[in-house]
Amino acid sequence: MSIHEDCGVFGVMADHPFRAAEYCYYGLYALQHRGQESCGILINDDGLFVSHKDLGLVSEVFSKEVLSSFPKGRMAVAHTRYGTTGGTNRRNCQPIEVNHQKGHMAIAHNGNLSNAGQLRSMLELSGAIFHTTSDTEIIAYIVTKERLSAPSIEEALSRAMNTMEGAYSLILISPQKLICARDPHGFRPLCYGKTEDGIYVAASESCALSAVGANFIRDVEPGEILIFTPEGVVSRREHCNKKDKKLCIFEYIYFARPDSVIDGKSVHASRIRAGEILAEEHPVDADFVIGVPDSGLDAALGYSRVSGIPYSIGLIKNKYIGRTFISPGDRLNQVNIKLSAIGHAVKDKRIVLIDDSIVRGTTSGRIISLLRNAGAKEIHFRVSAPPFLHPCYYGTDIESSEHLIACHHSQHEIAEMIGADSLGFLPLSRLGELAGTHHYCKACFDGIYPTSVPKAVGKNRFEQRLPG
Repeated sequence: MSIHEDCGVFGVMADHPFRAAEYCYYGLYALQHRGQESCGILINDDGLFVSHKDLGLVSEVFSKEVLSSFPKGRMAVAHTRYGTTGGTNRRNCQPIEVNHQKGHMAIAHNGNLSNAGQLRSMLELSGAIFHTTSDTEIIAYIVTKERLSAPSIEEALSRAMNTMEGAYSLILISPQKLICARDPHGFRPLCYGKTEDGIYVAASESCALSAVGANFIRDVEPGEILIFTPEGVVSRREHCNKKDKKLCIFEYIYFARPDSVIDGKSVHASRIRAGEILAEEHPVDADFVIGVPDSGLDAALGYSRVSGIPYSIGLIKNKYIGRTFISPGDRLNQVNIKLSAIGHAVKDKRIVLIDDSIVRGTTSGRIISLLRNAGAKEIHFRVSAPPFLHPCYYGTDIESSEHLIACHHSQHEIAEMIGADSLGFLPLSRLGELAGTHHYCKACFDGIYPTSVPKAVGKNRFEQRLPG
């Protein structure tokens, strides 16, 4: 069990037809870290929707031939997925398309509805037939249902937001408009910008704007609906400031790319600060500080700066290992394939090892064993997050507390189990320093949930309703 990335959404719009698929391709590449199960691109070619989506990485799904087959269009929406509701199969690939009496619609969604089960049951009892097991289709159904009586697609989305709970940052396109929306708590990030030649770009993270040459304008505010049309951008704010802001703190700890800025805060700076806090709270005598690639590197640099212990590279990540890596069996340790220790750097040294989290403890133990085998004398493990104690219902793949090591063992016991000489977590009381605010969600650490807790949980809880 490990923490998996969330999904990534990307959309573009201009007042003239352009090679929108190419923009989406580069945007998805920049967001690949948010999901490696599947990806998809949908182009609006003057009201005609053309799409391609499949299981796999962006480079696997979109060959040069596939990209060249897309027509030009004035707008497009794209998605890269790690599913937290719904299994890994082609029917759950996004964007999801809907044909209905008022027209055509496509939607890409990042997050997880906490009341997905309740909404799905309500829709099924009213006659809805689902073709996927993701909560994105639930959102599409609710918006479509509201659109039958609403005067516009943005009004339909606004009405749908009255019934949806939980995390959703989404991009929706109709024949004439591209629309962005972020849930009133703002659990997941969403921002937009504009290129020098007038193309609007919306994305989960600002790094994807940079990838296509767009200048960052601002984050979409929690509860805000943005409508992009050839005439400009319109903001609807009727859902803003109705809920406490609760951005997922794990965006700063792990999910987001370090070159992104989320809600005005640099992810890189947040991770540096995490390492500084760890050095202040859990000092130790050591020869070097090293980080577990990639999300532990910035925190390791922060620890080094405050402690005065030199920063060093002690672990190398095999960057060619992706979701297509198949283990031929259990006899070989997969950590040895994905990571390797630099023996010259760690042999006979006292090491401070920084990582972003401990979930079950298995991976942490294997990394420590890797360094021990390379000759490390001491290993002092520091974690740039508090202990995971509770499940998450908003997009982080922690379904229950059953396999969380911190729920069943003390800090000293965990250190012994993973083979560390000492162990230190980021204190819960100082978590807000990473976000620069106290308005964030930390339910996976303290069990205080911003919304109602669902009765039925689990990534595949809707799978049994669909035929094989």
